[in-house]
Amino acid sequence: MDWPNRGVYFFMEDGETRSDSGSGPRIVRVGTHALTDSSCTKLWVRLRQHRGQGKSGGGNHRGSIFRLIVGAALMARYGHDFPTWGQGNNAPADVRLGEITLEREVSKVIGAMPFLCLAIEDEASPRSLRGYIERNSIALLSNFEKGPLDPPSAGWLGHSCNRERVRTSGLWNQNHVDEVYDPAFLGRLEALVSNTEQAA
Repeated sequence: MDWPNRGVYFFMEDGETRSDSGSGPRIVRVGTHALTDSSCTKLWVRLRQHRGQGKSGGGNHRGSIFRLIVGAALMARYGHDFPTWGQGNNAPADVRLGEITLEREVSKVIGAMPFLCLAIEDEASPRSLRGYIERNSIALLSNFEKGPLDPPSAGWLGHSCNRERVRTSGLWNQNHVDEVYDPAFLGRLEALVSNTEQAA
């Protein structure tokens, strides 16, 4: 498929639907990639890191915070015991082999999630438009310390996560869930969506 090199992605999840703001699936994760010049990661590469390896079904949770927190939730919900999960930025082959069962479970969960990509082809920068759209989208969708809007279902896996910001925001995100969104971002988002639709 012809993926944009740069953009913002929006994940949805089976069983998670909007209940207050309209109908349709609820967004459960927002993200982008490479907001600094030190990384040349492209959008599709980042999505593959989250999804995991197609052939083996494995993955690397040390390279994806999304995988890390989904794995933590699976351990808590089903009583899995993986004491090395989340330890260190790297791990030797024998440790990774011991984690492969959980990595595969994480790949199944994330691999089943539909997602949308919004092309934003700006340069990597902490002040990039991609960062602005990501940050404000998360702030808008988050229920962290707010009255719930489109709350997660009772069976949402994120309820079992060991990260309070995931549990209370209703998102597989930790950064920006406690921020207030800029209402002006909605106009910029609408224009970007319109441009993407016209290019499709």
